[in-house]
Amino acid sequence: MVRLLYPSNLKKTYKKEVSHANRGMDLEALINETNKYYLVNDIAIIYKKPTPIAIKNTEYQGKKIKTTGFLQAKSTLDYVGLYKGRYLDFDAKSTQNKTSFPINNISDHQMKHIKNIINHGGICFLIIEMNNQIFLLKAEDLISFISNHNRKSIPYDFLTDNGYIIKFSINPRLDYLDTINKIYFK
Repeated sequence: MVRLLYPSNLKKTYKKEVSHANRGMDLEALINETNKYYLVNDIAIIYKKPTPIAIKNTEYQGKKIKTTGFLQAKSTLDYVGLYKGRYLDFDAKSTQNKTSFPINNISDHQMKHIKNIINHGGICFLIIEMNNQIFLLKAEDLISFISNHNRKSIPYDFLTDNGYIIKFSINPRLDYLDTINKIYFK
């Protein structure tokens, strides 16, 4: 809550609305910056996939433009790329929950897509931001957890035991390919 004091000693209070819509945007910004570094330095080619949106209507109201649209199709995972001759497909997820990562943050069609990528030999994973740490969780470990546990969330301890912590650096900011090297290119 923010309180402002005006010259007339009138106090005005603003309540900041909490939105979960852009919860992972900081993480995505770090990944996008890292991907740009990988591309510029010819390390990998990794892109954020655009969400398939169709424009339905555009209204011009003076200087403002109001556009309405809809999702054309269900989106799969956020990022695709090529690294050392291998196909990469991954998603970035953030949670404010301190004890577990909600599995419902991953939709059914995304789980099907994850399984398809693995079945075709691609490298698939999640980058999960939780408790001020960033983890890489292999898709195989995600699927195994969901198959072997009757839970609605992945405990934080599972991430610390089975995930890989991605450390921050100067360049690139979030070197997740260093972690990929340790897992897949030993």
